[in-house]
Amino acid sequence: MANIKDCPGFESFGADVKAARKARRLSRRALAEIVNIDNRYLANIENEGTIPSLPVIIQLIKACGLPVERYFNPEIMREESEQRQRVSHKLKLCPEQYLSIIEGAIDGAIQTEQPEKNEETEDV
Repeated sequence: MANIKDCPGFESFGADVKAARKARRLSRRALAEIVNIDNRYLANIENEGTIPSLPVIIQLIKACGLPVERYFNPEIMREESEQRQRVSHKLKLCPEQYLSIIEGAIDGAIQTEQPEKNEETEDV
């Protein structure tokens, strides 16, 4: 079994799995059944930093909707702010029916920023 210090990019894997499981309102037992592992093993992944085998990692990423690049290409994720990463992760967890509301909020935020940019260019 791999040690967390030997797996750059996986430092937050267990905590991410736990947060995604809770966001999806799954019990540890239910997620363990989905991924076909023992729920005590899942507890070790979530709480002790145990790095599972690649097939289990893939199943957990799929079941939890986690961003693959965070673990297998951490350099890309480091280029984004922590807040952007959190928002992106939460967006993946969001039920499809609420995406239009979120999209509207983002559009509103973008439009709020645009007049300020236009005013700056007019002063030049």
